[in-house]
Amino acid sequence: MDIIKTVTPTSHDLGGFTVRRAVPSRECRMVGPFVFVDQFGPAQLDLGSGMDVRPHPHINLATVTWLFEGAIDHRDSLGTFSTIRPGTVNLMTAGRGIVHSERSPESERAEGPKLYGMQTWLALPDGQEEIDPAFEAVSDLPLIEDNCVTTRVIMGELWGQRAATTTHAETIYAEIVLAPGGAIPIDAEADERAVMLVGGEASIDGQPLGLYDLVVLAPGAAMKLSSDKGGRVMLLGGEAFATKRHVWWNFVSSDRERINHAKEDWREGRFPKLPGDAEEFIPLPEGTPKTVSYP
Repeated sequence: MDIIKTVTPTSHDLGGFTVRRAVPSRECRMVGPFVFVDQFGPAQLDLGSGMDVRPHPHINLATVTWLFEGAIDHRDSLGTFSTIRPGTVNLMTAGRGIVHSERSPESERAEGPKLYGMQTWLALPDGQEEIDPAFEAVSDLPLIEDNCVTTRVIMGELWGQRAATTTHAETIYAEIVLAPGGAIPIDAEADERAVMLVGGEASIDGQPLGLYDLVVLAPGAAMKLSSDKGGRVMLLGGEAFATKRHVWWNFVSSDRERINHAKEDWREGRFPKLPGDAEEFIPLPEGTPKTVSYP
């Protein structure tokens, strides 16, 4: 069997747009270094409104934001300001600790912001969890074009092309856009890999993909992705982690006590402040947050 499992994500309505979370879930804790996989939109928000994710902390992970449509203003405690747009990957490495916010740009609010994309987290490998925080926005990404397929390599090496995006562990991440009749082989080298249909229709080795389902593929199996009518598919994965990761709210670590320290640091205001967006913050959840794995 070339498909190990199919994960139907949990949907959350965030007031105007839907977020679908496939990882972490009971069925799937990680795929390679990917310890969190969210898909959001497509959505058209009301005029004058927007997405406002107030300042919040992260540790021991890297966040990866990839948009199909729309724009997001990113600010972090390193002093970074970056407007995320389609075609550019934003990679924020939290390491020992970082704070950031994500908001719709003012220019987008006037016309009603569009939101459609992916938010994923990568666990940092053993020995690198407490590295210095960092940020990069990479737009010079490999584009692979065939008759009816356009593929953007976001992270790692696929189809003989390597993205310039930093990888702390072996990682593959790509957006595949199939025109009607398009097909492409899926590289088999990664320890763990999965695909997610995020628009249109597609099948893997003739088996239809459910919209927004995360389909985990067997390692080493050469497979073909195809579409009769056209579709958009994300491919993600990488090296299998020997040490499990704990996830609680926005914190990821191989050490449960490290997460407890991070909780206390955020509660007591010991994380760095966010230049240009320091008036608000998301408080530490009371009780059990929505994102928990191996608590």
